[in-house]
Amino acid sequence: MRLKVFGSATWLSLWFVLAANAGTRGWYDVTEFGAKGDGLTINTAAINTAIEQAVKNGGGTIFFPAGNFLSYSIRLQNNISLYLDQGAVLIAAKEVDGVGYDDPEPNTPFDAYQDFGHNHWKNSLIWGIGLHDISIHGAGMIWGRDLTHANRAVKGAGDKAIGLKLCRNVSIKDISILHGGHFGILATGVDNLTLSNLRIDTDCDGFDVDCCKNVRIDNCTVNSPFDDAICLKSSLALGYPRATENVTIANCQVSGYELGSLLDGTFKRTYKEFQPNACPNGRIKLGTESTGGFKNITIANCIFDFSFGLALETVDGAPLEDVSISNLTMREIVDCPIFIRLGARMRAPAGTPMSTCRRINISNVVVHNAYHKYGCIISGLPGHNIEDLELSNIQIHYAGGGTKEMANRQVEEYAKAYPEPEDFGIMPAYGFFFRHVKHLKVHDVKVAFVNDEQRPPFVLDDVEDATFHHVASQKAAGSPGFQLNCVKDVTLHQCQGTEDVVIPTAQKKAL
Repeated sequence: MRLKVFGSATWLSLWFVLAANAGTRGWYDVTEFGAKGDGLTINTAAINTAIEQAVKNGGGTIFFPAGNFLSYSIRLQNNISLYLDQGAVLIAAKEVDGVGYDDPEPNTPFDAYQDFGHNHWKNSLIWGIGLHDISIHGAGMIWGRDLTHANRAVKGAGDKAIGLKLCRNVSIKDISILHGGHFGILATGVDNLTLSNLRIDTDCDGFDVDCCKNVRIDNCTVNSPFDDAICLKSSLALGYPRATENVTIANCQVSGYELGSLLDGTFKRTYKEFQPNACPNGRIKLGTESTGGFKNITIANCIFDFSFGLALETVDGAPLEDVSISNLTMREIVDCPIFIRLGARMRAPAGTPMSTCRRINISNVVVHNAYHKYGCIISGLPGHNIEDLELSNIQIHYAGGGTKEMANRQVEEYAKAYPEPEDFGIMPAYGFFFRHVKHLKVHDVKVAFVNDEQRPPFVLDDVEDATFHHVASQKAAGSPGFQLNCVKDVTLHQCQGTEDVVIPTAQKKAL
């Protein structure tokens, strides 16, 4: 056998031959279809032509080399992958005189039940409807530079980076998104969805997973100072209720740093507490849209930094059930570390039944420097309890600063209000406020504060069948450890503060 040695010129010729036949091997370089990464040329036609050619050959990978590629709407099709190489930036271009992105879908009667952005997908930088086996991969970036999030139709404008509806077998991995518009990613009715190793630094929601099934979200870092980072929803955007279910969120970090400072590595914390339009949100949330419900959800090994806390909300007439959350760390939390709300906003068709909220476990949570006004809020409604809730191995250190006047505040139900902790106002407990809860277990929980705090650590109102075991709490002299009102079958075992529990006289026999 003879070993042939090729010179550099021979190898170069071979490379050109391979490149010329790239399309037949399932690899389609957008520059071979006329795209230019010069930051000036609008490349929409070239990119979509590459996709159409790939589809004719049974599918393939649309390759973006290093460069700045401006575009309007890119239309995904079956068996297509977009690959953004290191140094490739796909830029959402500015519409000109009302010409630019694909028109949003016509409105439907169901659009009244959620904001405009949830109901429209075609006016996105990248969109796909009714597709299967699609992916967006690579170490490059999507920059939604000229996207809007006006929550209304703007002629020719795009309002999100990626919009997907009724698709299956979808994978989005490794890319970065800067300024994602109304949503960095909106996935509605998408099954078998993987979002992995994404870095998102955006104006509004990082990504919304709405009415989806079999979803894996892992190793993502999402900075969204003005809205939610990772948000599960179950809206009526499909025209019928559909649960978001079988979801795992693991090994992720969320934050509310100054916009852009995640991706540039400065992690700036310039926003102030509840400064108008500049509140460091950036949380993980289930809700607010909740007409289809949430089932079989796991959240594990996640970090919250300079952000809102964890929120679980069902307020539009559907179940939130079978949720397991573990191993969370939080620092500089500017509202409620743990917020669980069963409400009656009922942004849903007439006759929709009330929501249910049950079978939730939250364990192994550490929180440092949480905002003093709210504590943790777990609140159902009269006759509609949050049920079968277990909280364990939780440590929360609050900033403190509550007064006796705050401790005496009577909290309204706010049944139909938008479910946010600030809508409840200052809470009478600095640690945990439980109301309309049944079958509650709290064990190995510790709450403490830095500055003077005159409110009790725990307030229970209309709580039935509750057990507190091995609970420790810092409290001011003369302040009760537990304040109980309208409770039944409550057990306090090996808990600090039980020597001065405040119980209305009529309730004492219930303990």
